[in-house]
Amino acid sequence: MTQKPDQPPPVPLWAIYRVFFEIGILSFGGGLVSWIHRETVTKRNWIAQEEFLSGVALGQILPGVNSTNVGIFVGQRLRGAAGAATALTAMLTGPFFGVLLAAMAYRWLLALPGFGAVVAGVAAAAIGMLLRMGLEASRTAARGPVSILVIAVTFIAVGVLRWPMLAVVGAMAPLSIAACWPRANDMAS
Repeated sequence: MTQKPDQPPPVPLWAIYRVFFEIGILSFGGGLVSWIHRETVTKRNWIAQEEFLSGVALGQILPGVNSTNVGIFVGQRLRGAAGAATALTAMLTGPFFGVLLAAMAYRWLLALPGFGAVVAGVAAAAIGMLLRMGLEASRTAARGPVSILVIAVTFIAVGVLRWPMLAVVGAMAPLSIAACWPRANDMAS
């Protein structure tokens, strides 16, 4: 890699690792892409705004987690394959060890009186939130009797009968798309 006289020196791999490690270990929930933007575009000027936005667009259309895709994109733009591998490794190192520590702590916490009840309560709340989200999504997606039938059949096949989700979705998707496809008389009104 030859450096042009007007170009800044390449970003060191250790600096890429440090920034993406902090992002990986300190982030919970969403918002990682905006954090990556702040750290790499706004604070450090490692990458231009336009180039970063191109990476976000690319990250959204590629399979996988959007924030991980953007991290790999930024690392690649900064230092090629080594930068991409460094950014990905850094983003995953902290959470990997965090999950291991949580698993070890969970085993210890199981011995505490009442911990099982706490976990059961948290699980019940999470299931309630998922059920609410599913019901809200069903109301939005239900555009007629065929859509409701597709929702019900998918729920029964995957949730009750435990059929493979990919096979069920593959079979039900064409019916669902056909039911929602705009018809010529729908467009006239």
